[in-house]
Amino acid sequence: MPVAIAISLTPGPNNFCGLNNGIRAGVGAALVATVGRVAAFAIFLCISAVGLGAMLLASEAAFTAVKWVGAGYLFWLGWRAWHSREFSGLALVEGEGALAVDAPFSLRALIAQEFLLGITNPKAIILFAAIFPQFIDPGQPAARQFVVLGSIYLASEFVSTAAYATGGRQIRRFIRTSRGVVRLNKATGGFFMGAGGLLLATNR
Repeated sequence: MPVAIAISLTPGPNNFCGLNNGIRAGVGAALVATVGRVAAFAIFLCISAVGLGAMLLASEAAFTAVKWVGAGYLFWLGWRAWHSREFSGLALVEGEGALAVDAPFSLRALIAQEFLLGITNPKAIILFAAIFPQFIDPGQPAARQFVVLGSIYLASEFVSTAAYATGGRQIRRFIRTSRGVVRLNKATGGFFMGAGGLLLATNR
């Protein structure tokens, strides 16, 4: 369990997404959105359990394709955030930097974003195909171990989200002006684009 939590707390696109969701939508919404991430990781877990994960990890073409798709999605999220003038249920109003009520966020969109970030992250392939099987005891039934260990790890993702989203909610307290919104959006966009660049440098 400590190992699972330590791995899940490692900074990355999904955890930053949880932080971002905590800032913009609150801890509860961020936790609900984590269902998308867990669904993506559960798919990788099942692939690893049937032995296809190692094949995917060994395939240069498949790994590269996932890497480029993931990086492209991160760059798109970053570009959109960088040019955004919105902040959760708030939007900028021309004039003295006032904030006004805008359309509410969509939980479905947050879940979809978490899922896409998870399913296009090649580091998840490395985790479940190369690292996770090392905790499987070959002398015991593999299926049961995958279910137990996998459930513990997936549950730890909610713990990670709670930690990041709570931190994000505290950051929200300092976003009081239009200038603060712009700075936050640019910081968010810069991180996502930076994560996309790092993803392109990922090697197996």
